[in-house]
Order: sequence, then structure tokens, then C-alpha cells
Amino acid sequence: MTRQLFFATTLIGTAVLLNSAAEAATAVQCEDKAANCLGRCADRTGGAGDWGGHQSKCLLFCDRQLTRCIIRAR
Repeated sequence: MTRQLFFATTLIGTAVLLNSAAEAATAVQCEDKAANCLGRCADRTGGAGDWGGHQSKCLLFCDRQLTRCIIRAR
């Protein structure tokens, strides 16, 4: 049982490592992903924030995702 658990953990770790390396993209692909992310953000108030007057967290998430992607692409 311990051997199977070790093997499964190793297999999952390898898959995560290979997947993150394959995720490295060019800057153009990063911009495309960011445009798709921003397209999914609902802007009900026309840029004035959400109903409570706070800025949209979706836009901040997309910005962080774009920054992370561009850093990896370099």
C-alpha cells in the first residue's frame, strides 16, 4: 500500500511538472488569454465598480493572471 501511494504521488508530481512547463506561452498567447478572461468579466455598472461601489475582483484576477503568464513567457 505504501509503495502504491508513493508511486501515485510521484506520478501526480511528474504530471504537474510537465503541465506547468507546457503552459509557458508567448506574450501574444498571454494577451489572448487575458482578453478572454476580461471578456468573461461582467461590467454591469459601466466601470464604476460593483453594486457596492467596490472595484471588480474579476479585473484584478485577470490582471494578475496576465502578469504571471508574461513572467513565465520570458
